Amino acid sequence: MGPRSLPRRMLRAARIESEFFEEVEAEPRSIGQAFVVVLLTCLAGSLGSWLVGRPPFVVATDFLEPLVLWIAGGAFTYMVGATFLRGPETVTSYAEVLRTTGFAWAPGLLRLAIVIPPYSLGFGLTVLGDLWVLVAGIVAVRQALDFTTWRAIGTFGASYALLSLTFEGLLLGLVSLRF
Repeated sequence: MGPRSLPRRMLRAARIESEFFEEVEAEPRSIGQAFVVVLLTCLAGSLGSWLVGRPPFVVATDFLEPLVLWIAGGAFTYMVGATFLRGPETVTSYAEVLRTTGFAWAPGLLRLAIVIPPYSLGFGLTVLGDLWVLVAGIVAVRQALDFTTWRAIGTFGASYALLSLTFEGLLLGLVSLRF
């Protein structure tokens, strides 16, 4: 397994190695691997939901959620971080944000743990994986935007708020079309 192999890179991302996120930030070819990491997380979540008997809508949502959060969340993170909260050393692109945050989804493979009995243990491991993704995401944003940790947390929080408001607006718009 070479230093650029996907399993090794996923392990380094899961260990939240700052220098790893710097490497993928600077390597345009790593976008394909970042996409595969997000796709594997999508598959882990939806397979886990399907195996525990959740309804098809939930299985589909568990598949799409990481992908949508990666693409749309990355866009908001780029907009907030590269403009409003820009630091003196911030030089970045949307692609750099996508590369780093894509690998931050590596701990999301724990979403498959939902199948581990008892349910509380499997669910707990899934929550742990999601929190791990959150921490890895903050480090990925910090490295992609050349920020302090606090500025990365602020960017992450503001981006999440904007993403939530956007989705709520879209959902309200869709609901109002039905009536």
